[in-house]
Amino acid sequence: QVQLVESGGGLVQAGGSLRLSCAASGRTFSTAAMGWFRQAPGKEREFVGVIGWSLGITSYADSVRGRFTISRDNARNTVYLQMNSQKPEDTAVYYCAAANNYRTTWAAPGAYDSWGQGTQVTVSS
Repeated sequence: QVQLVESGGGLVQAGGSLRLSCAASGRTFSTAAMGWFRQAPGKEREFVGVIGWSLGITSYADSVRGRFTISRDNARNTVYLQMNSQKPEDTAVYYCAAANNYRTTWAAPGAYDSWGQGTQVTVSS
């Protein structure tokens, strides 16, 4: 099992930037990919993006492509979500997740085996 802890959330004005971190511990050698999701009040959990753990290949949701960037530091077992040009609609609790096996789709929450506790991001207009 992999344990995940997110950090870096907070309040930012529209157009601003935040960087979230997700520190992994435990059986990290078995991780195939790390994903980021978000959930706004009253809405379903939404895929933000994913990064392959070994090759670092990334994929993003249309709503954040070009504004958000996922990176990883394998030595630190940490994944980052850099969020630029933020919009009020980016307001949500952001979660990182770890998948133990390769999947045909990374956009579904069911593809992931471990989840962090989430960190709140609020973008004011």
